[in-house]
Amino acid sequence: MVRIVGVDLPNDKRVEIALSYIYGIGPRLAKKILTEANIDSMHKVKDLTDTEVVAIRDIIKELKVEGDLRKEISLDIKRLAEIGTYRGYRHNRGLPVRGQRTKTNARTRRGKRKTVGMGKKKEEKGD
Repeated sequence: MVRIVGVDLPNDKRVEIALSYIYGIGPRLAKKILTEANIDSMHKVKDLTDTEVVAIRDIIKELKVEGDLRKEISLDIKRLAEIGTYRGYRHNRGLPVRGQRTKTNARTRRGKRKTVGMGKKKEEKGD
């Protein structure tokens, strides 16, 4: 099993797909990394040689991925909240940030809500 930037890449997947297991690397960046390293994207991870793995590691070292990227994003969100922006407020409240509607939908950010009803009516005492 190949380990890059603290992430174990699955052996049975193609290299292009396996690289996307690393936070901050998507399909397009994975293709770019493989073309820079002169590696065929159809190779499986288990078929990579040590020199190919080292080439991939060297390219990824120059990128901001995993822990550094997560830290930068969390600091950006914290900065937005501290200066009192609308986006920071929405992040703090756990609501959609980019203008989506919230009357319906928004289940990913808000979660499934319980319906709040009228409750039981109290019995009035008659005179």
